Amino acid sequence: MKQQNYNNHRKFYPPHHFIYLPILIFLEGFGIYKIWNDPGNQLIWILFSIVIFLLFYLAFMTRQHYALGLQNRMVILEFRQRYFEIFNLSSDETVEKLRFDQIAALRFAYDDEFKELLYRALHENISGDEIKKSIKNWKPDLLRI
Repeated sequence: MKQQNYNNHRKFYPPHHFIYLPILIFLEGFGIYKIWNDPGNQLIWILFSIVIFLLFYLAFMTRQHYALGLQNRMVILEFRQRYFEIFNLSSDETVEKLRFDQIAALRFAYDDEFKELLYRALHENISGDEIKKSIKNWKPDLLRI
């Protein structure tokens, strides 16, 4: 991967942003135009426009996917911050050894259990579900979306 800088830091998904969405917008506009200018096939163009709208709506909803990706990044950042606060060490190596389900599960443990469960996750490779079941004093995540 190239080194990131100001000129290349933006991320676009070209098939989505520069091909798929523009084509859908054009087709929706074309379908609406044909509804008014092709009265003999108006029903077909209405159905066409509805299908294109639904495809556009699904494309728009991929933003939900992006939001989940962002939420996962935040969980990892929270883990890194907590790890630093507890151990006063960088968490880079530790994060690389853990799976996301383990990191996410560790959020629910208070600091005393966090250390023990982190050790088990690293050395016994217990799953996120096993980590959650092992927590004796559950730390709630009341800000979860």
